[in-house]
This record gives sequence, structure tokens and C-alpha cells, in this order.
Amino acid sequence: MHGEREAGMDKDPLRLDRQVCFPLYAASNLLTRLYRPVLAELGLTYPQYLVMLVLWETRPHSVGSLGAALHLDSGTLTPLLKRMETAGLVTRARDAGDERRVMIDLTEQGAALREAAASVPETLARGLELSGPALEALRDSVQALVAALAGGASVDR
Repeated sequence: MHGEREAGMDKDPLRLDRQVCFPLYAASNLLTRLYRPVLAELGLTYPQYLVMLVLWETRPHSVGSLGAALHLDSGTLTPLLKRMETAGLVTRARDAGDERRVMIDLTEQGAALREAAASVPETLARGLELSGPALEALRDSVQALVAALAGGASVDR
């Protein structure tokens, strides 16, 4: 009887090891922990680093476009941007063409930080102990999942 119960447990949809959400959640937490000391040397938190990555690519950005790029709502992003402004990394200003929009741009200090951050991806890749192709395949799979979820994936009840 005990063996039958254990065999049935292997198919239990509520087992932690059968969930998609848990390994993604755990990986996100562990990855953020791995980034923490590397980013601390730059004076950045992980969410600040993500904002900087977007702004190093294209600037300026509205708060809304930053939120869309990072999948963050303005309630989360606004205090983060205020702290970054206080730290001298970004500026926040009303859009002259549309006073409802707040535009975010890099300061000289924020732009200069890009050079110091250039080694972050390689440092983290070494910490992950994954080869280039394996890391790229993982990134591509996770990007596809993010795109599916952001594209309106829903749970029908």
C-alpha cells in the first residue's frame, strides 16, 4: 500500500518538483544573489542595473516605456527612479511635448558607469559555470517564456 501511495505521488500535480513556477522563482532569487556583490561594486542594485541596461541602449525613455521594457509597473519603478536620481545616475523631467509623461535620461555619471559595468555579464557567466551556447539557449528559452506570458497568457477558470 505504501509503495502504491508513493507511486501515485510521482504524478501528483501539486508536488513542488512538478511546478514550472518554482524553479523559475528559485533561479531568479539565486541569480539576483549572484549579481548582488558584483553590482555592489558599481553602487547598483539589480533593478537599478536593469534600468541602466535599458538606458545605455537607448535614451531618453519615458517611465512608461521603461516599465514596458522591464515588465514593471510605475508604482514599482517610480521610487526606484527617484533613488537613482538622488544617486546622480539619472534625471527625471516632464516631457515638453506631453506634460503627463516623465522622461528619464542618464546623467554623465550614469553614462560613464557603462564602461565599469562592461565586465558584469562575463563575470556572471563565469559564476554560472555555463558555456556560451548553453547560456544563450537558456536565455532564449526564458525570453520565449517571458514573451508568451507578456503576450497575454492567461489562466482560464
